[in-house]
Formats: sequence, C-alpha cells, structure tokens
Amino acid sequence: MKDLLIISNYFPPEMGAASNRIFQLAEGLSKNQNVSVICPFPNYPTGKVFKHYNNKETIDGITIKRLWVAPSVSKNKFVRLFSMLSFSFSIVWFFLWNKIPKTIIVNSPPLLVAFTSLFFLSAKKHRLILNVSDLWPKAGLELGAIKQGFSYKMLQKIERFNYNKADLILGQSEEILIHIKTIVPKTETLLYRNFPNFSPPKIEPNDVDHSTKIKIVYAGLLGVAQGVFKLCKNLDYSKIELHIYGSGAEEIQIKNFINDNPTLPITFHGSVSRNELHRELLKYDATIIPLLNRIYGSVPSKIFEYSRLGLPIIYFGGGEGENIVKDYKLGWVAESGNYSALNEVISQLQRSDFDSGLKIQIQKTALKNFDASEQLNVLNSLI
Repeated sequence: MKDLLIISNYFPPEMGAASNRIFQLAEGLSKNQNVSVICPFPNYPTGKVFKHYNNKETIDGITIKRLWVAPSVSKNKFVRLFSMLSFSFSIVWFFLWNKIPKTIIVNSPPLLVAFTSLFFLSAKKHRLILNVSDLWPKAGLELGAIKQGFSYKMLQKIERFNYNKADLILGQSEEILIHIKTIVPKTETLLYRNFPNFSPPKIEPNDVDHSTKIKIVYAGLLGVAQGVFKLCKNLDYSKIELHIYGSGAEEIQIKNFINDNPTLPITFHGSVSRNELHRELLKYDATIIPLLNRIYGSVPSKIFEYSRLGLPIIYFGGGEGENIVKDYKLGWVAESGNYSALNEVISQLQRSDFDSGLKIQIQKTALKNFDASEQLNVLNSLI
C-alpha cells in the first residue's frame, strides 16, 4: 500500500462536523493506503489545548502527528490571524524535517493552512488533493465575518492559488464545485459529501403521546453561522420544547437567555460524545438545522447524519441543503432567515406526524441514497 498524508486544521477528539468528516475520510482511506494525519493539538471549540495529548499517536492504524498551535477563540481578527499562522508555521517546520508522502489531501478552510501546504508541496511534484468543505472567503462575506476590501481581495487570490495548485479538488456540495469550475475549469473535481458510516439504530414501533409538546432538538456547534441564540429568541414555544446540545461562541448567551426566561421550555444539555449524542437524539421527535444566513455552498452534514438516525428534520438554512431535505422527503423546510415562516411551519405540525413509520422511512431513504462507501470507492480509484 502507498503512503498518504492528510493535512487538517480539525481532528478528533475535537467535536463537530469538520473533525468527524476528516476522521471518517482517514479511516476509510486507511483500508487501502498507509494514512497519516498532521493536525494541531486539539483545541476546538474552546480555544484551549486539551490535556493529555501527545504529539504522536496511532488510532485504528492511522498515524496522527499533532503540531504546535497558538489556539484562540478571540473575536479580534489579528489574534485569529496569528492563531491560523501559528499552525502554518508548524506545518512548514514539519515539511523541512520530515519525509512527505507523494500523495497529500489538504483540507480547506482555513485558506492560509491550505495555502501554506500547497505552496511548499507543489514544487516537489506531489499529487495534491484539495478537500473544500466551505467556500472561503465567499462564505465569510455572507456571514458578515469578512468585509469587502483589501483583505477580501487577498483572500480571493489565495483561494485561486489553492485551486490552481490542486491536481484533484473534492467539494462537499454541487454549489462548491460549480464555483470552483468557474476558476479552474480543467481541474478534475469530485462531489464528496459528508456521509456518515456508523451503524444505524433500529427504530422500534411506538405510540405517540398526543398530550405532550413536540420535542425538537438542536445538536452541534453553537457558532455565529448557526444562529442558535437568535433562534431561541424567535421561536414560538406554544407547541414545542427545545433541547440544545453543543458548545461554541454563543454558549454563554444561550445559557443567559435560558436563565433570564425560566418559563420558556428550553433545556441546555451541554456537550456529549458523538456516540452518546446519537443515543440521546433518539429521544426526540425532530431536529432543527438552522443557518443564520443562507451560505452559498453550505450543506450541513447534520442532514445526512440525523436522517441515518431516522430523525425528521426541520431545515432553516436555504440553498442546496433545503433542496436535499425537500427532494428526499426528510422533513420540513422554512424560508431561510424568515422566523415567521419557521413558526408557521411548526404551528402546522401535529403529534401524529412523528410516529415511528415516518422515522423508519427517513432512515431507509438515508441508507439507500447517502452511502459513504460508494463515494469512498470512487475517491480511492482517483488517488
């Protein structure tokens, strides 16, 4: 088997879609390649390095090399920039003193980490595969995290450089690939969605209790892009109760809001492991997947993960994700950013909508259409 290196800013034990996606990619490829990963010491989303992690370890046959980083969750753009650059510096140091496999998968964003990797490796005739999960800087502009100006133009140049240096580009949405093709029309691309590969739970028949409220759960990053704090403030709770799992930048605001509004049926459960979360999610009637704004290219991986659990989805983010939920009949959608429309959708829900028959059908749809092994086989053939 040949050697393959994955370079990622996120990796377990960090939680979240990015970390899960890269571990699953490494695990799947390790069946046919000798896979190693370089990543920072774990720190996301707390901004503090987790305790008791060495700079090298092996998990399920994957060699993981953790490099120095100056972690931060500061809102100061210069502090954030230094944090990103610190991992880039570590990557350069690693390249100087270690033998690098001929085939490398580089994950983006962050753009600067991808740029550093591609800049140093492109001159040495490596096969470079760029795995694009979000369209930066475009997504940052839509989120309000970046403004038009000199910095934005520089990031666009870095983005173009990255695409031009890649031999193969993976995108997790059709919109991402469409955008990339406008820049590098001749570069080979592959749609590689964030399909999960865990064993699906058996959904047992159940009787719906019509006397209780509909139990809706949000589980994931509590960041600016998700807008869970604003969601808490704008939901109509007359028919529902909301349960929240996760951590992130908005966590304190959400906790304070719950404390200030004790009569609202909102429960914050904090962070749990992925396996424990899957068990917890089976207790709920539906999950809500919000985005504060419609982000071009974004398809939340929760769509594929939660449908595999058989959990009906209320999608509130627009774009390609909305189309997937509608086309595969995975639940309900509401116009992105329109909280009145969201509450109207929720007001029409009935307890009888959430019987086990619906959950079984959603799970069957997910197992049939969101197959991680099929796309992994295609990727293996291209490496």
